[in-house]
Amino acid sequence: MASPGQRPNLQRVTNPPNPWSSTAIEWLEEAPRTRLEVFFDHTRDILSQNRSPDISFRWSLNPYRGCWHGCAYCYARPTHEYLGYGAGTDFERTIVVKPDAPELLRAAFERPRWTGEVLVFSGNTDCYQPLEASYELTRRCLEVCLEYRQPVGIITKATLIERDVELLCALDAAASCHVTVSLPFIEVAHARAVEPYAASPERRLRTIERLAAAGLHVGVNVAPIIPGLNDAEVPRILAAAREAGARSAGHTMLRLPGPVAGIFEARLREALPDRADKVMHAIAECRGGKRNDSRFGARMSGQGQRWDAIEALWRSSVERLGFDAERPAPRTDTFARPSRSRQLELL
Repeated sequence: MASPGQRPNLQRVTNPPNPWSSTAIEWLEEAPRTRLEVFFDHTRDILSQNRSPDISFRWSLNPYRGCWHGCAYCYARPTHEYLGYGAGTDFERTIVVKPDAPELLRAAFERPRWTGEVLVFSGNTDCYQPLEASYELTRRCLEVCLEYRQPVGIITKATLIERDVELLCALDAAASCHVTVSLPFIEVAHARAVEPYAASPERRLRTIERLAAAGLHVGVNVAPIIPGLNDAEVPRILAAAREAGARSAGHTMLRLPGPVAGIFEARLREALPDRADKVMHAIAECRGGKRNDSRFGARMSGQGQRWDAIEALWRSSVERLGFDAERPAPRTDTFARPSRSRQLELL
């Protein structure tokens, strides 16, 4: 059994059954050890259109599918099942790369129907996960955005974003670029329990500091709030992020769709066995007795007295620390298809 805060044992393959597959794997002996596998997706479209009323943006771009960070709570895990993989360790170690992303993005920008709405990196993965250091797909896509003066938003928990500070500042000057750093924990033990391969909270705070010092508008996303685990950390997280230079803040309630509920609970019981029962009970308390609520308008927040108390703590902390009530409205009038002469200048 893992001691509190220890990285969970992710060395062996563990995947819940895939509901879209007619077969399942049952290991006759001990499951094999996991290893990174990279596959290529030569998709013909790179932009994803959001139709959920719970999400503020319409368009997103995902250069990768799956994520090395291995966050137990990740709501995107079930999307890996559509590819024939598992939502467990497959999501973390079977990563799909879209090598044609920059070229596909440029083609999308050239279509007459594209008008320059904000484009968010990313919806179902972390666009700065470790493989980005080798493939540079996010960077190359951002270079395309700069070429077309395309406003963007970025959400990440990866420190690799610091590599692109100059590019992000140039993009912000030409259009707009808002960066949000995901920081659900300040307690290292809690972070390691459910975000085992992401940067530590302290390291993410340094990323906020470096991005803010460069002049970028940086927000902090305390997401997900996990009742019974990190709700009491909210004031400390916000205070630390504000001191580092964050100017806006957002939060959402934990979502546990499909197989994510079982993955999250198993990881929690392995890494924080003494807290597991309390946390699962608190989650149900904020979900009307359930573990998840998939309804639009309800899935991003909780309900009941406990959630009301969490919301009150959030509001008082945000107001006390002087966070912007709203993020700055991104510019949407900058998009322009470059002339041949300007393309040569950029080169």
